[in-house]
Amino acid sequence: MTSNTPEQGPAAQPGTPKPIVPKSASDALRPQAGTPPPRRSKQSRNQFVVFLNFMMSAIVLITITAFVVVWFGKQSFEGPGPLAAADTILIKPNTGVSEITALLERKGMISDGRIFRIGLRAHGQDGRLRAGEYEVKPQASMREIMDLLVSGKSILHSLTIPEGLTVAQALKRVAESEELEGEMPTEIPDEGWIAADTVRFTRGMKRQDVIARLTADQKALVESVWARRSPDLPVSDVNEFVTLASIVEKETGRADERSRVASVFVNRLERGMRLQSDPTIIYGIFGGEGKPADRPIYRSDIDTPTPYNTYTINGLPPGPIAIPGRASLEAVASPSRTEDLYFVADGTGGHVFASSLEEHNRNVARWRQIERQRAEAAAAAGEAEAAGD
Repeated sequence: MTSNTPEQGPAAQPGTPKPIVPKSASDALRPQAGTPPPRRSKQSRNQFVVFLNFMMSAIVLITITAFVVVWFGKQSFEGPGPLAAADTILIKPNTGVSEITALLERKGMISDGRIFRIGLRAHGQDGRLRAGEYEVKPQASMREIMDLLVSGKSILHSLTIPEGLTVAQALKRVAESEELEGEMPTEIPDEGWIAADTVRFTRGMKRQDVIARLTADQKALVESVWARRSPDLPVSDVNEFVTLASIVEKETGRADERSRVASVFVNRLERGMRLQSDPTIIYGIFGGEGKPADRPIYRSDIDTPTPYNTYTINGLPPGPIAIPGRASLEAVASPSRTEDLYFVADGTGGHVFASSLEEHNRNVARWRQIERQRAEAAAAAGEAEAAGD
C-alpha cells in the first residue's frame, strides 16, 4: 500500500557523527558565547567567610613584613658599622642606654640608634652596659660594640713611679696624669712610703685612690722584706731599714751592685763610721723637690750641716731620702758579706770597691783621671763643632 507522505531516509544510528553544516563567512566571524561561570554558593557569599579571607591575607602580609623588618634589622645590627678609623668612647658611671646610644651615634660608631636599642633588648643586654673607656675598631658592628660594652674590657692607662724618686716627685706625676680625676690628698705620705711601681688604671680613676694603693703596696712590701731580714742588721726599726734602703737606691742603679753597696754602709754603721753618701747631701739641701740637673755638688755643700748630711752627722738620717724599690730593700735585708768600706765610680756606670782607705784613694785617683779625660774630650768636640760652623 502506498502512502502519500514523503519518503524518509534511514534513521540516524547512535555514534554516527553529526553532519557538518557549512557556515557563511559572516557567521564564522561572529563572536560566540563562552561558558558561563559557575554560580557562587550561598556559603561563599557569607560575610563571615569574607572576613576570614581578609584576616588570612592580613596575617600573611604582616608575617612577610615582620620577616623583612627582622631580617633587615639583623643585617644592620650584625653588619659592618660606619666607623672609618678606630676611635675611643668614654662611658661614665650611671649613664643610661639612651645616652650611650646617642653618644655612639654622635661619634659615628652606629648608623641607627633605634636598631641598636632593639638589639640590646633582643639579646637581653640593655641593662648590662658597663662604664669605662673603650676602643672601637673600624667598621665594628653594633653587635660587636654591644659585646664590648658588656665585657667591661676598657682601655687601661699606665702610670710609672720609678725607684729613686722622692714622694714629692711621685705625687707630681700623679697630679699631672690627664687620665686621672679628682683632687690630690691634703695629707701626703711620708718620704719613701710610696711604692715604686707601674699602676694600670681606667680613665677617670681618682688620684687619691691611686695614692692610697701605692701607699698600701709599699707598706705591704716593706713589712714582707723586713720580716725576712738578717738578724744582725745595725738598724733598730722599720724606719731605719727603709732609710738605709733609700740611700742604697740613690747610690747605684745596677742590680748586681746593690747588695755590695748595702754591705759597705752596713760595715760602716757597725764600725761607727759616717756613711758619707752624696745623695744625703742633696736631700738635705733641696728636699723632696730634688737637685736641678745642671747644679753640681760644691765643696761647701759637703760641709753644710743638715739633718740628712751623712758627712756631718753620725749614723743614719732621720728618714728616707727617696723611694726604695724591692731590690734595694732586699739588698739591705740580706747584704753581701764583705770587708768593703768604700766605693767610687769606675767610669762604666758601676763602682769599684775597697776595704782600705789607701786602696780607695787609688780608685778615686783613677776616677778623677777619667773625669779629666772626658772633660777634655768634650771640650775638643765643642771646639771642632764651633770651627765647623
